[in-house]
Amino acid sequence: MKGKAVYKRSYNGCLSICETLAPGAEMPSENEISQSLSVSRTTIRAVMAGLEAAGILTRQGSSRRLTRRPEPKDAFPDTQTVSTSATVERRFLEWILQGHIGPGHLLTAAELARQFGTSTTIIREHLPHFQHFGLIERRPNSAWLFKGVTPAFAHEIYDVREMFELRAARSFIALPDPSPPWQRMRTIEREHRALLADIDTGYALFPDLDERLHRTVHETADNRFIKDFYDIISMLFHYNAQWDAVDEKQRAFTALSEHLAYIEALLRRDLKAIDRACRQHLKTARSNLLRSIDLRLKKPPSL
Repeated sequence: MKGKAVYKRSYNGCLSICETLAPGAEMPSENEISQSLSVSRTTIRAVMAGLEAAGILTRQGSSRRLTRRPEPKDAFPDTQTVSTSATVERRFLEWILQGHIGPGHLLTAAELARQFGTSTTIIREHLPHFQHFGLIERRPNSAWLFKGVTPAFAHEIYDVREMFELRAARSFIALPDPSPPWQRMRTIEREHRALLADIDTGYALFPDLDERLHRTVHETADNRFIKDFYDIISMLFHYNAQWDAVDEKQRAFTALSEHLAYIEALLRRDLKAIDRACRQHLKTARSNLLRSIDLRLKKPPSL
């Protein structure tokens, strides 16, 4: 299962690289793609063979050239690119962030295994991951105490997010202009401007744009902890939008404006401007999350 997920995730990653090329252009080398996607060359060779079979690439001697641009149907669904462990962790996060339990709730592996339709072994293997983030705390008799998404948790996680985001931004601006992340960032910039111009009707599209912007930055950092951490941030932001619908359009407008200042600084490779824009945006995001948590804690857990 894990191997298939890695292959499919790498396949989609190569499709993203193909999208930056014109038909007839040469693909980067297997070694370059392997380093860019952080997977083995063996996996990349298998992916290249798959792209050739799909008619997207054509081999010419030792190189491969783009035969046609990828279409949406060429990509594997996101659900197929995630390993079993990541799927369990994501479902656990969704469950707690949807408000099914509140702070102080005692969890057991048996309860969670029934909830997610998996084995207690898998639950026991992956629950400790959330202990590192302070969401749960081990208790006697194989139980876990859910500590909740509290204001203290929000402050701690945003302190770390600021450090990680600024470190990832340095990795991003160190990449050459033709690299896939830079191509994606230019597309994201255009989408920001289009959404800002249509904010009255399109503001609900902002969460997806926010996710893609920050993930594009975070994934350029060759650091597994930064990449894993962003999954927590992504889920928090997603449910923050559901918890707090007050002034949603205004908050989206403010965030879009802050994003554009951040994006422009990234594309100029201006470290001082990046630091200033990033800190301002994360300060706003922290305040929004704290307000949402306050609203959430005033409501009883849903059943």
